[in-house]
Amino acid sequence: MTIEIASTAKSFGGWHKQVQHESKTLQCTMRFAVYMPPKAVSGEPVPVLYWLSGLTCTDENFMQKAGAHRMAAELGIAIVAPDTSPRGDDVPDDPDGAYDFGHGAGFYVNATQSPWSRHYRMYDYVVHELPEIVEAEFPVTSTRAISGHSMGGHGALMIALRNPDRFTSVSAFAPIVNPIDVPWGQKAFSNYLGDDAEAWKAYDSCVLMAKAEQFVPALVDQGDADGFLNEQLQPETLRAVAEERSYPLELRMQEGYDHSYYFISSFIEDHLRFHSRYLGA
Repeated sequence: MTIEIASTAKSFGGWHKQVQHESKTLQCTMRFAVYMPPKAVSGEPVPVLYWLSGLTCTDENFMQKAGAHRMAAELGIAIVAPDTSPRGDDVPDDPDGAYDFGHGAGFYVNATQSPWSRHYRMYDYVVHELPEIVEAEFPVTSTRAISGHSMGGHGALMIALRNPDRFTSVSAFAPIVNPIDVPWGQKAFSNYLGDDAEAWKAYDSCVLMAKAEQFVPALVDQGDADGFLNEQLQPETLRAVAEERSYPLELRMQEGYDHSYYFISSFIEDHLRFHSRYLGA
């Protein structure tokens, strides 16, 4: 695998880099961001937190707005943030230019329907191809955690639930927890996966948690002033499943917080410390 370092910036004694590569999984050029803490810069391998962003975002949003580098540097955790979907002139987009489908809205699934199935395979990219590249090219271990926001929170929870042997812990900010029953998820899944709603369940965190055999410790933060709370997010659905299964989920409602990166930056230190306990950082 050939990678290209597109940009580099020093941050809290470590390095933030933007990396480009040709993805075999997505059949396009992809970019991801990586933060290497000082421990990794000195050559000591560190564990990795994978961050999945939400609708309309890229690899840049979290790295620039979340304020996570200081604590990642202190704890000795690398952070890897992929783009949210495949992009490029050859990659189909929403024909109406909508923000909640197509470019920037891959929903972390493996599409099965034309014309999306050739490129929109973000599940395989995040679970397999991206970690293989990161672990081959950077001083990191194979110990991984995963986190995300909104659509990326859906991705993080779903991927951890499907791969409890690959991730030590999972966290999310304002995740779409039950996509098969909300408008954002229904639009994406019907296009990417087709009309058979049974196929959608493989990517729904509430469905997956209800039948989980292995548990991954989970932390979820949700702002009670989030404009998407009632229609799209519905965290109480996930809480109910977790209580029924005695799943190790801590779900915190945060008074007055909305869906923005102001919310994420307010609690990202908690999430990094949470993951550090399980990563052994």
